[in-house]
Amino acid sequence: MTLIPTLEQIQASCPGNSLPDALTILFEHSPILISKLCPQLTGILPTLPSLSSYSQLIDVSLNQLGTWDGEMKAQFISGHPRIGENKNLSKLSAKEQGATSTTSATPPEVLARLAHLNACYEKKYPGLVYITFVNGRTRAAIAEEMESKLGLEHSLSPDDPALADIEPVAVGGLGWTSELDRAVVDIGLIAKSRLGALGVE
Repeated sequence: MTLIPTLEQIQASCPGNSLPDALTILFEHSPILISKLCPQLTGILPTLPSLSSYSQLIDVSLNQLGTWDGEMKAQFISGHPRIGENKNLSKLSAKEQGATSTTSATPPEVLARLAHLNACYEKKYPGLVYITFVNGRTRAAIAEEMESKLGLEHSLSPDDPALADIEPVAVGGLGWTSELDRAVVDIGLIAKSRLGALGVE
């Protein structure tokens, strides 16, 4: 089991390694998590009542994220792996995506479809990575969700539609910002779902 630093270690060691270690487990690693979020929390945590749960730590972190601009939030969510990736996954990401299951291995055609849908999504929403709270769903179900998000017909084609046919939305525009904010919300849901896997609250 992945071990997360205790709340006492996190609060007693600021600044120190416990907070970045905990946040990396909960949110996945990204450079901006270390360079921006950790220093912000190091400054704010001593001014708040002592944390009584990791869920509170997640909420405080998300409140700080809410003060960031779109580019910084986009850097933060980019720490999460793409749906369907099997390499370089944290143990928790691998479990969430079903990458470690031998009884429900994802068919290769679904993985190929997901790879194409990720490329389509990243063409439509420049600078963003598709994030969703999997919550036990199969990768095939997530592929259909992505198709719906992109306004595509259901298919297992590895190259339809052509990337050249995908029209990008304006970075910072309403559609782009709405999708970014949705991704941040889902990252919070993912982080809180991890508490059960970690055996903490």
